[in-house]
Amino acid sequence: MNLLNLEQRKMWNVKHKTLTGMLARPDQHLEAVALFLEQHRWLYASGAESSGQRTYEDEILSGLTEQAFRTYPVHTTASRNSIAWHLWHAARIEDITMNILVAGREQVLHSGGFAEKLNTRASHSGNGMNEAEIAELSADLSFEALKDYRLTVAARTRSLISGLSAAELKAKVDASRLRQVSEQEAVKASEQWLLDYWGGKTAAGLVLMPATRHNFLHLNKAMKAKLKLQKQPVSP
Repeated sequence: MNLLNLEQRKMWNVKHKTLTGMLARPDQHLEAVALFLEQHRWLYASGAESSGQRTYEDEILSGLTEQAFRTYPVHTTASRNSIAWHLWHAARIEDITMNILVAGREQVLHSGGFAEKLNTRASHSGNGMNEAEIAELSADLSFEALKDYRLTVAARTRSLISGLSAAELKAKVDASRLRQVSEQEAVKASEQWLLDYWGGKTAAGLVLMPATRHNFLHLNKAMKAKLKLQKQPVSP
């Protein structure tokens, strides 16, 4: 499955709509989890789970130079942020929502020691960053550590969702877990609207957005940035 192909991207969207319906039906719980796992795997590098089929992140990383990874700004119709920022931000959002809000456990950022490995001062979601902050993150972020971080976040999410019951997926986000997000400064003080947004969702809602749809949207933006950079020389 090559998600560079427009028809295949459309098929991912069709399946995501199917997943939305399945998650609302307890009698389709097992099928919904299986479809989630399929959709989610195509959003992250194949890593040790490689089946010989390239994923969307595989396509983005293939031939991607570190210079292109860090280039900021990259002006496209979708965004001006760097590929580094898009890949980091998508993983941070998933780490926060899946681990704190859904599971009530420690973020991969901390349990895996990635707060130091990633080599960035930013430990929040990335929302509300100014240009100087994005430029600094794009320049400093460890390319290799980010790959490992994304794979670890993905594995934890798949394990978590595979273990949830239909009733747990229907449960609303607990207010105490929203407070933990604030206490851990996982979102910037200026972006507290995120807590209101997440607080109105069930676990299934967070599976749909951000754990799948949000990732897909940012991979689209990262791919557009890569394609633009490939068409023009990158400044030294």
